[in-house]
Amino acid sequence: MNRMQEKPTALITGASAGIGLELTRRLLSEDWQVIALNRSDFPPDDESIQAALKTGRLRPYKTTDLADYASLRQALEEIKAKEQWIDVLFNNAGRSFPELSYSKQGREQHYELLTVVPYIIMMELKDLIQRGHLKTVINTSSSALKMTKKFTLEILERPKTFRKLIGPYATSKLALSLWTQAIAPRLARDGIKIRSVDPGGNNTLRKGKKAGLPILVSAIMKLVFPPPTHGANLLFEGALGEHRDKTGVFLLKGKVAELQFLNQAQTVLDRVQEIYEHEFKL
Repeated sequence: MNRMQEKPTALITGASAGIGLELTRRLLSEDWQVIALNRSDFPPDDESIQAALKTGRLRPYKTTDLADYASLRQALEEIKAKEQWIDVLFNNAGRSFPELSYSKQGREQHYELLTVVPYIIMMELKDLIQRGHLKTVINTSSSALKMTKKFTLEILERPKTFRKLIGPYATSKLALSLWTQAIAPRLARDGIKIRSVDPGGNNTLRKGKKAGLPILVSAIMKLVFPPPTHGANLLFEGALGEHRDKTGVFLLKGKVAELQFLNQAQTVLDRVQEIYEHEFKL
């Protein structure tokens, strides 16, 4: 085994822009290897990123859409065939949609992308995670989940109304943190720790990209939100900082925080497991 293969390895979804790109830079600067699962290419003018691509310390895998099961399945099979282990899985990819829309599988887009897909990725890569030293999963959540007033599977999968940020986006992030907590004891039996982490407010607005944010929030984001290095650092600390030995917790501003609707955590877990078993695993 060569020296490069001995370095710690992270897999980051959504690594080519925003928080994911800054997290990629942070890990590479600390001598990690990074496996990237992206829809888009890395910036061609970023010299450090391009250098890491050439040396193989940064290894990209492409999918047309993480919520497209055929494309996702192909990318994950390629990762499983080529990679040896994963120390930390960062389920980071996500976005807020500007209007109510549905995935190819017929579920609301936020729920599919932010709740279901991270579960599928974790389950498919579980063997690689178990071969790593750190055996850690970090799910990128959001403080927006605190805005959730009603919570049911029906609201998650086929909401009757749509509100930017505090509607399907918030409920889907809550569902992500709920199944994270519910599955923790099961994963612990395999030596795997899992946490959901709020990366805080970050200015991740990009030219030419429609953001599913209220106008006021977008304006505030431009004026006062820190750059995505802020969120990347919180995710990094969530994985490797003072709470590295905890599992099932939700980290908000770097501290363990309580979740609402905990009585539905197992229901959410059962549903994403059902989708994984009956729709993804063919």
